Amino acid sequence: MTLYPIECGNFKLDGGAMFGVVPKVLWERTNPADGKNKIDLATRSLLIEDGNKLVLIDCGLGNKQDKRFFSHYDLWGGYSLEHSLHKAGFSKDDVTDVFFTHLHFDHCGGAVHREQDILRPFFSNATFWTHTSHYDWATNPNPREKASFLKENFVPLEEAGQLSFIDAQSSSEETTLNLGSIKFDIELADGHTEKQMLPKIQYKGKTIVYCADLIPTVGHIPLVYVMGYDTRPLLTMTEKDIFLKKAAREEWILFFEHDAHNVLASLEETERGVKLKQTYTWEEMFGNGKV
Repeated sequence: MTLYPIECGNFKLDGGAMFGVVPKVLWERTNPADGKNKIDLATRSLLIEDGNKLVLIDCGLGNKQDKRFFSHYDLWGGYSLEHSLHKAGFSKDDVTDVFFTHLHFDHCGGAVHREQDILRPFFSNATFWTHTSHYDWATNPNPREKASFLKENFVPLEEAGQLSFIDAQSSSEETTLNLGSIKFDIELADGHTEKQMLPKIQYKGKTIVYCADLIPTVGHIPLVYVMGYDTRPLLTMTEKDIFLKKAAREEWILFFEHDAHNVLASLEETERGVKLKQTYTWEEMFGNGKV
């Protein structure tokens, strides 16, 4: 099995929204803001190759919205999903499965593209995986999340018959997604949004957890550093507390989807709680990614 980090593109969001009630003087130590109070963010996917299976976890913002939409997010840098796939040696048609942690637009926008006036799956040969309860949540959004759930990002997948569902209901369940030669466990979290799914993958003797929006950047490792975007922030803190302690104890490697400057990190337990131990580039931890 081979894993590849896939850089889908960078954007910016308001730092205060990203850190909730935490004062700027604290969060800016790890995530400095620009003149508009916005911080650098990534959309970073993880590609898993094994045999004839090629599984992509999340797929970034996409490019089908208009300039007015993207003007709110200050796109920057030269990364794109398709270019990064080509750099890894693949095309969009090689992808057999796309796994969504959740359906906020910055995690699934790249799944659908526009051909003239028609919306089609970008990965024409792929099966797309989401959680049943989360899909119900996304297609009937609450006012708080309505702007984050864009139906053009996922309804065309269902209409094309390419959407499949995962039904696990409790984080205490042992949930494994089995995709032929590729399988991984799933951690569920409900604080950010209903039934967010975090893949946990065994690779080269390490346990990698794709943190999605439970811990979007290194700066969000402290327990109380919770996003203002979370629908249930107190639940996020409870889920993070359990997650961080287990991650430190079992020496998990955290993979950050939204940290523009850090890809991987390890944790350690201290008298003052779980703290960042060390950050790593992909090459430092895994070399060129080949087995």
